[in-house]
Amino acid sequence: MDILEKLFGSAAKVKIIKLFLFNPEMAFDNSETAERAKVSKAVTRREISNLERIGFIKPKSYTKEIRRQKNRTIQSFRKRTNGWTLDQKFSHTESLKSFLSSINPFKHKDIISKISRAGKVQLIIISGIFIKDPDSRVDLLVVGDGLRQGYLDRIIKTIESEIGIEIRYAAFETSEFNYRLSIFDKLIRDILDYPHEKIINKLNL
Repeated sequence: MDILEKLFGSAAKVKIIKLFLFNPEMAFDNSETAERAKVSKAVTRREISNLERIGFIKPKSYTKEIRRQKNRTIQSFRKRTNGWTLDQKFSHTESLKSFLSSINPFKHKDIISKISRAGKVQLIIISGIFIKDPDSRVDLLVVGDGLRQGYLDRIIKTIESEIGIEIRYAAFETSEFNYRLSIFDKLIRDILDYPHEKIINKLNL
């Protein structure tokens, strides 16, 4: 991200550009943009204003799902809201997408460092968006002991904010993974039988 930050002026701008660029059919309001990109609302408002001014994004009204917790239950409802979406007429979209896609903000050691904080990790497999294979069932598989799911979810959200795309991932305790492996579980076989990279492999697969 350091190179992109210097080229584009800030890491926040890069993350917001990626969010709209790699989700061209979706719309986001200020709060969603800030949450997905892990950027403050004040910075988000400034960058969105700049990107709208150059024609990169345009206003769009859309239906937003709202979730609120009340009395220990999650209530969900939908409402119309005003947000922004990628302007398909922006002349540099494809060039920008090609350029940003060619630069991976995460090296293997970065992924390992972040995910290892979630527990005693035994296996990390990357596929899908990490190796530019859109046909993969998941982008990331994590196997370990004592995995803290909530913490892992937050780590994934952080990685998503850097790459601009939601990550499809699966996480298993080592005992469950070994059981699934022994019965030829379809998800596990689909991951192992198709293109992937093992960046941690303490299970000697």
